[in-house]
Amino acid sequence: MIPVITAFERSPDRGRGLARDMRVRWALEEVGQPYEVRLLSFPEMKQPAHLALHPFGQIPTWEEGDLVLFESGAIVLHVAQHHPGLLPDDPDARARAIMWMFAALGTVEPPIVDLSMTRLFERKEPRYARRVHAVETRTRQRLTELSARLGSAALLDGAFSGGDLLMVTVLLRLEGTGLLEEHPRIDAYVARGRERPAFRRAFDAQHAVFLDSLHAGGPPPAD
Repeated sequence: MIPVITAFERSPDRGRGLARDMRVRWALEEVGQPYEVRLLSFPEMKQPAHLALHPFGQIPTWEEGDLVLFESGAIVLHVAQHHPGLLPDDPDARARAIMWMFAALGTVEPPIVDLSMTRLFERKEPRYARRVHAVETRTRQRLTELSARLGSAALLDGAFSGGDLLMVTVLLRLEGTGLLEEHPRIDAYVARGRERPAFRRAFDAQHAVFLDSLHAGGPPPAD
């Protein structure tokens, strides 16, 4: 059965591969699982039909027979557990890969998203400079810690896993901020992720939606 995922009809990321369906697309490309995509407008995301799939009115969702999932991390984990390629066979290595999946979304991503939202929505606030400095400081701390753990290794724990997939997609949100360049090991790590053929296929598929949206009248403002 071919799973169906949902994605933005007009993504606010303007084709940069940051929307969270990118994680699911990449996972499916890594394991060689065909999939279909149902595109949604922002109003459609808040309609009862989609809220029945995702109670918070977001994307992506996953439909496969009677199984409906939301939350990109949960979907990637589901893909990894049912297809070879994203989780090691060794039980201990498998547990560590899942640990890194949680770390990417629960520890590394929050300050990065906070920084993105601060820059997008708080620029006109009186305390913007202090606020953005504080969030950048927290983000730098996470990057420093991650860089120290990564060391000279190419990947988080030996072979490429779902942990690397989610970590790279989280770190991609920092492109253009200058923070990745401050941490050469992390910058190189992200570049290696982007060079994977499965990443390129997923990115091109998502980018094609952006190009189609331009022809249809243009995407919403960048996030």
